[in-house]
Amino acid sequence: MRLAGDEWSRLLLGFDRSAFRLELHPVYSMAGEEEDYARFAAGEKAPPDLHYEWLDQVAERVRSGKVMQRVHVVRRPLSDYLRFEFEWGYAFNVRAGEDIRILDLTERPDPGLPGHDFWMFDDSTVVRMLYREDGTQIERDRVEAADLDAYRRYRDIALADAVPFQEYWPAA
Repeated sequence: MRLAGDEWSRLLLGFDRSAFRLELHPVYSMAGEEEDYARFAAGEKAPPDLHYEWLDQVAERVRSGKVMQRVHVVRRPLSDYLRFEFEWGYAFNVRAGEDIRILDLTERPDPGLPGHDFWMFDDSTVVRMLYREDGTQIERDRVEAADLDAYRRYRDIALADAVPFQEYWPAA
């Protein structure tokens, strides 16, 4: 089932216990990031007081006892976009309480992850994220009758082999 608008927001913000995100792409084309990305590309550092709505959403959920985790699978050399995302995004997300980890597969085989990004909410709802090669999101699909054991296994594999973001990117 394709998700958009309010349906997507309800899942993304309304989970009860946990939200896990697996990211596999070296580039994401996100609306609203163009100006900050241009500043990054021009050599600017992220302002120490950088703030965006996601930070409030993460902090609110973490304060209420919910867990928000993300693993981003990377291969070196890192894309310019990933360096931007680390410095202008993840560094601030982690401070807000999101548990972000990096799984670097540069010198190792894929440990058995799926070929697509996904969110898993409360270990029971899976949303497959679909993107074009340039990182533009095509759609979000709630996976009906998802093999939850497989998705939990993907999550557990990714978390077990990943390192905390601050360890991977100490400049954060």
